[in-house]
Amino acid sequence: MMSIEKPGNATAQLTPTSYLVLGLLAREGPSTPYDLKGHVAATIGHFWSFPHALLYKEPPRLVELGLLTEEREQDGRRRRRFTITDPGRQALREWLGRPARQPTELRDLALLQLFFADLEPTTARLAIAKEQLALHRAQLAEYEAGQGFEDGRDRPDAGSRSIEHWRGVTLRMGLLYERAALEFWTGVAT
Repeated sequence: MMSIEKPGNATAQLTPTSYLVLGLLAREGPSTPYDLKGHVAATIGHFWSFPHALLYKEPPRLVELGLLTEEREQDGRRRRRFTITDPGRQALREWLGRPARQPTELRDLALLQLFFADLEPTTARLAIAKEQLALHRAQLAEYEAGQGFEDGRDRPDAGSRSIEHWRGVTLRMGLLYERAALEFWTGVAT
């Protein structure tokens, strides 16, 4: 977490969600919380899970810190559109300058079930493995369908730079993970 000095010497902490919002706004430009939710679902939602309600709560907090500005529609749905400020870009730049030092967290409910599966007949372990194999095969197929964007072919019409960046930079890790998961769960099943 990074401390940002607010006017009046009050200090607020920036969280991973803060940086997620700052990064998406820096990449995609002005966005509503609903837009942010769509960007997350199409990209980092594949490898970074968190309560999406935070995408509605965090931007106003970042406005208070001077890291974002807000523009609200006067009529209709009165949508709130947020834009990153220069101090917001600086906070993002400083965060990117401090590489993460925490080990990867692996919170996989199926692994937790597998840990305790020896308390039941072998059929429980096989059922867990079968379900995981189906899920990982489907996810791998989805990731493989997204390949080819890094070389400029078949760009999505949505114009989302985050989607293109996901496919060009982090998709490779998703592919490796899904292939490793398939190998693991195949071993469990046999």
